[in-house]
Amino acid sequence: MSIELKNVSFTYHGNFKAIENVSLTIADGERVAIVGSNGAGKTTCVKLMNALFKPNAGAVLVNGVDTREKTAAQIAKTVGYVFQNPDDQIFNSNVRTELEYMPKYMKLSQDEIKRRVDNALELTCIDKYMDMNPFDIPYPIRKFVTIAAVICVQPAYLILDEPTAGQDRLGIGILEKLMDEMSRRGISVITITHDMEFVANNFKRVVAMAHANIIADGAARDIYWNDAVVEESGILKPQLAELAKNLQLPGNLLYLEELINAVE
Repeated sequence: MSIELKNVSFTYHGNFKAIENVSLTIADGERVAIVGSNGAGKTTCVKLMNALFKPNAGAVLVNGVDTREKTAAQIAKTVGYVFQNPDDQIFNSNVRTELEYMPKYMKLSQDEIKRRVDNALELTCIDKYMDMNPFDIPYPIRKFVTIAAVICVQPAYLILDEPTAGQDRLGIGILEKLMDEMSRRGISVITITHDMEFVANNFKRVVAMAHANIIADGAARDIYWNDAVVEESGILKPQLAELAKNLQLPGNLLYLEELINAVE
């Protein structure tokens, strides 16, 4: 089971080519970060994955099903997408209703709805906000409301669009624990982000994009220590890697324990 983009192209308004001839496979249970500068095609790729966009050329397959044969609502049961801005996703007057909306739409039993909501609350730590209007909740917490709502659907693939934007260390810690639990359950986690520290610490596979295409796809260490890829994709090398480079330490270091061992 996988998400496959096969030679996919997508054009906005008939003249702006957002991605061109992109091929990418994300397997069940995989954790993948898609990085690159604004306009590289990252958001277009993930919106194609959950059928918010349909390709102009090529094919997008979700567990073998061509997304052109399904609606975005149908694909959303398998590929959950958490928008960068929670205000674009929230549409109910309180958090409880927001979390229960899709399970009720799916005609699940009341016991199953409660089980899913309780699980989402445990993962996102937003239980004390359940009876509040989401728009009265601080922005970083509001982002967890949208994550919880998507988790309640129990998709096989979870897409997080700039999940660390606006988050403090506590919020990032919740995100990291949540992703670890998703991985433990065999759920794929896909993120698009400009936060290279978050990527280095949490994603083994990194896809770098530039010029509407994929320019590199591999282990985080290989991506961040390839200066040509870093420059072309417009990303920054993680701070620890940059420090190791400035100190001229051997071994393409990426993690704190590696740096400590190298300087001892």
